[in-house]
Amino acid sequence: MGQMTEKEKEKEKEYMCRRSRSVAIVTRNGKILMEKVFYFGRLFCTVPGGGIEEGETPEQAAIRELKEECGLDGTIVKPLTVQYKSDGAAEYSFEVSIPDEQEAITGYDPEETGDDPPLKEVLWMSLEEISEKDRAFLWSYGLMQVDGFFDEVKRWGDAVSYPGICEGAEK
Repeated sequence: MGQMTEKEKEKEKEYMCRRSRSVAIVTRNGKILMEKVFYFGRLFCTVPGGGIEEGETPEQAAIRELKEECGLDGTIVKPLTVQYKSDGAAEYSFEVSIPDEQEAITGYDPEETGDDPPLKEVLWMSLEEISEKDRAFLWSYGLMQVDGFFDEVKRWGDAVSYPGICEGAEK
């Protein structure tokens, strides 16, 4: 995984700043629905979501993206957060419920064409299975407001575990 091309850098900038987006936070049995994706020269986990289309509400976008990317029919439970970007775009997150009998499948992103789509896998993950970096995004999306996750954080205790800080090292 080498350097990003100029096209990839521009796409990352657009992804991060220019377009309003919506994401869906879906949980089942203490696990979070995650997508393994390869974007911008790196593999990482994220939640289902994408750009809000013209004439679409943020809620409609979250439900549409969940259907496209994971094959699931969802219902908005509640809004979680709105993050405002420097250029005026926003990123909305929603807690979404799905019927118990539905199973997630690895879907597609209709905006991505080519032989190697960025969406690699859809899976249910516990917090312990998610990297600290990817977990940080979950907290910014409002995961603490989803039933059970505030209690999970309370169980963690007060030890510092910031990546790159070794136990016993001088600060």
